[in-house]
Amino acid sequence: MLSPKPSYHVVLLPGDGIGVEVAADARALLEALAIKLGVAFELDEIPCGGRFYLQHGRRDWPEGAEERCQAADVILLGAVGWNGPDGQPVTMADGKMAGWSPVIGNRMRLGLYANIRPIRLLKGIKHGLSGRFAQVWEPGMVDMVILRENTEGLYSGIGGVVGDAAIDTRVITRAASRRVIRKAFEVARARGKGAPLDGKKRVTVVVKHNVLFGCKLFLDVFREVGAEFPDIDKDVAIVDSFAMFLLTRPEAYDVVVTTNMFGDILTDLGSVLQGGMGMAVGCNVGDDHAMFEPIHGSAPPLAGKDVANPLAMLLATAEALLWLGRRRGDERLIRGGKAVEDAVAAIVARGKPLTGDLVGPERASARSLVAAAVRDEALARL
Repeated sequence: MLSPKPSYHVVLLPGDGIGVEVAADARALLEALAIKLGVAFELDEIPCGGRFYLQHGRRDWPEGAEERCQAADVILLGAVGWNGPDGQPVTMADGKMAGWSPVIGNRMRLGLYANIRPIRLLKGIKHGLSGRFAQVWEPGMVDMVILRENTEGLYSGIGGVVGDAAIDTRVITRAASRRVIRKAFEVARARGKGAPLDGKKRVTVVVKHNVLFGCKLFLDVFREVGAEFPDIDKDVAIVDSFAMFLLTRPEAYDVVVTTNMFGDILTDLGSVLQGGMGMAVGCNVGDDHAMFEPIHGSAPPLAGKDVANPLAMLLATAEALLWLGRRRGDERLIRGGKAVEDAVAAIVARGKPLTGDLVGPERASARSLVAAAVRDEALARL
């Protein structure tokens, strides 16, 4: 464990669309917490994304941005993605999405091998399911963490178009599989509370090992690493079946680990259980660096209207404080992170102020009002 510091270097990557707005909410939250906690945050804001590329060309963020992220104690990302004059998403000359550098580039360059997404239904939030499952899940019954490998798989960037065929090469290595699977078991052990159904600490691996060679390897590594954690139950699920079980019996899951693309899809699906994308957080974690973000995207049609849900960004900020506090042994940051989490939980339990995605347009409050309410509530708890 490292030692606490009087000041922490935080890189803020606002990005595009509503990312800029919720990143400003995160900045205001950190500035307010700093005074209350007696700690300084050196906030280094770096423009990035599709709009930056359209304005400047060649790059989707400034020269030297990579080094500034490398030097940060922690990184907060808003969201990237913008449409060009033709109405299509902006891509760079190499064919990559404009915004690739701060997102996937940071994941690979900084070794952020574990994408950790908590899925928890808070009291006062209605999940997005309808029909016969509409009233099934209550707070406490949905409380899991999904980890996806974050640096390879179908996001390896290997492939191309050859004539009438497009090829994307899926890369699964033993080394990358081992480190994210080990992280999953460590998360399960640290959580301690187990699955809501039976209270057992459990890690479920999600694969398609009956078809795919990469999944066969991933499962082999899961069994090897799992043998080192005899106190934790092990479970194997085929991805298509898991997609159904995730929505019909989420209380059976504690910690889940899977490959990159499977995890990307399943965690977005899982956000339905916690009230939608406006409540969903992505934690990109490595051994020495980490980047935290909401997973809702830049939502260009909502930009500038003060209607976006800021809670995912504020919860991402809380996760950043908790990660950094534990890494540095700094109880001030841990108290701050928990205060923000508790503030969000208290506000959604009261049912106001909340944005329209959670309560409908008739009862909706502005994004800025919700963010201010969380900030005030968190400060009151310190």
